[in-house]
Amino acid sequence: MQLYRKFWLEKNLFMSLIVLGEPPSLANQFLNEIRGKDSQQDRLRFRRNLERMGEIMAYEISKRLSYKACLVTSPLASIKSRELISQPILVTVLRAGLPYFQGFLNYFDQADAGFIGAYRKEDGEELTINLEYLASPMVEGQEVILIDPMLATGKSFIRSINALLSHGKPAHIHLASLIASPEGIQHIKENLKIPFTIWTFSVDEKLDNRFYIVPGLGDAGDMSFGTKL
Repeated sequence: MQLYRKFWLEKNLFMSLIVLGEPPSLANQFLNEIRGKDSQQDRLRFRRNLERMGEIMAYEISKRLSYKACLVTSPLASIKSRELISQPILVTVLRAGLPYFQGFLNYFDQADAGFIGAYRKEDGEELTINLEYLASPMVEGQEVILIDPMLATGKSFIRSINALLSHGKPAHIHLASLIASPEGIQHIKENLKIPFTIWTFSVDEKLDNRFYIVPGLGDAGDMSFGTKL
């Protein structure tokens, strides 16, 4: 698969952006359905498409992980193969990330998992991120995949990573978003000081005055689970 990649090397940190939606694939069809205001009315299909996109991204990220040689014995013979040295740690932001996270868990089915309760608070032209819950294993020296379908301002990713650092410093962190904004990518690039890769299916046009991605898809949590009070 031909992928769009952008790399930065600053202050001895390796950072990259990988856009999986650039080459045509079935992922584009799933993303079209996730975006479409008519197909969004089918809440079950919306969640299932998020899950399928999580599976696709999990598979692509798996190509960047470390493997070791192994020997597999079938009923007829043995064959040399490769297997993951260790499963990544999966961390998702509640609640919008849950269907997307399930796709990753379907593929990394032996992975430890963490959960973060973070939400946005709008105050006029300012946006702050409140974080009230963190349940995570130790992440010291581990490959971590932080899963949130929308990379809008990038503030929730940075807030979540800063909280995770209380459980150790990851060897590398993969930021897994469905859709990203240029502003959010730039914010992460300026504020994240450990090696990371941003994974997304689409870098959209911009943020609007409410800090939503345009064209985006709306509120992923509301589309999955209903409007919150």
